[in-house]
Amino acid sequence: MGDYNLVIFGATGFTGQYVVEEVARIAEDENITWAIAGRNTEKLSTLLQNVEKTTGNSLKDVGIIKAEVGDSNSLCEMAKKGKIVLNCVGPYRFYGEAVVKACIEHATSYVDISGEPQFLERMQLEYNTAAHENKCYIVGACGFDSIPADLGTCFLEEKFGGQVNCIETFLNIRSKKRAHGHFPTWQSAIYGFAYANELKPLRKKLFPERLPELKPKLKSRGIFHHNPLVRSWCLPFPGSDRSVVMRSQRYFYAKERKRPVQMAAYVQCSSLTGAILMALMGVTFGLLASFKFGRSLLEKYPKVFSFGTFDHDGPTKEEMAETSFVLTLAGKGWDEKLAEPSDTYNKDPAKELVVRVSGPEPGYVATPIIMVQSALVLLRETDKLPAKGGVFPPGAAFAKTSLIERLIKRGITFETGLKTDQ
Repeated sequence: MGDYNLVIFGATGFTGQYVVEEVARIAEDENITWAIAGRNTEKLSTLLQNVEKTTGNSLKDVGIIKAEVGDSNSLCEMAKKGKIVLNCVGPYRFYGEAVVKACIEHATSYVDISGEPQFLERMQLEYNTAAHENKCYIVGACGFDSIPADLGTCFLEEKFGGQVNCIETFLNIRSKKRAHGHFPTWQSAIYGFAYANELKPLRKKLFPERLPELKPKLKSRGIFHHNPLVRSWCLPFPGSDRSVVMRSQRYFYAKERKRPVQMAAYVQCSSLTGAILMALMGVTFGLLASFKFGRSLLEKYPKVFSFGTFDHDGPTKEEMAETSFVLTLAGKGWDEKLAEPSDTYNKDPAKELVVRVSGPEPGYVATPIIMVQSALVLLRETDKLPAKGGVFPPGAAFAKTSLIERLIKRGITFETGLKTDQ
């Protein structure tokens, strides 16, 4: 089964190149065989030469595989050659499903770095049974979207020592200069907003069983609020974190009858003015993404409509070196657990715990680290994975594995007992 432990698909893409660098750094210590895959073998060969210079590690044994999203035969040949495929080709709405199908067909496990709820949830709905039957694991959102939030929630629950009722997360991107991302992330967001109406009917099919009514209900803090814990103005975070975390919570409820944790996600702003500007950008973005001409404008002028947050060049290595993230998770609950998840407490939650997940630049430094370590866990720890195969969110897949310990060793920290975002 598979000539290579890991195959990186989309290796010459902006994010893919950094995933290749990360594997090059750890391959010898992990004693793995690996290959890179993409449309242009000449570019793949040049990439290996460049990464060899960057890392100082010999890559002469790294395989090169020609594979294209539009060529199903090439995807199948790629899937045959790997035990785990690391799919770096997005937006996944357009390019992900063919890779998932090829991997399942050849019983090859798969990770991606999608932050697209529609794609992630549709893959679970349509391919979970086939993946389970073929005993392979399809685990999406294995990057900054959304392992810090999903595994951070699992970590907080483990350390809490009781029953967690709710968790609020607060994301802070720290940068000496304005942090910005690459165009495919922007494009994924455009089409995620444009087709957000797909989610409700999709979720009705995916989750036919209703969750128990949880009290007290976690209340929204509105469009703006100043949070004393993180001492920042905050807005609702529009990313995939809540979607991914709740999929894991639904899994634990269905399989372990564990009381689900309510969750809300927020992003921190440096000032009230910054929060207002971010909200205005969000309103403009949402309006334009709702119709075809607006989407074409957003795609044509990403730097203009994102206020400089996204462009076709992506951040430089110098900019990445000056950027980091902190995700603060604030949990509330009770010391004792009740017998059934539907049972109701007769007092308000009084116990609190704060967890902080922090690391380097999220999109192109932390994400490759997280993706590669997720793939290694799939490779090494099959005895700790759930259900002998299927389509999973990362929390459900990796809760009982050593992934958090692995991430800590690679510079992504999980800490408890913190009172402020210092």
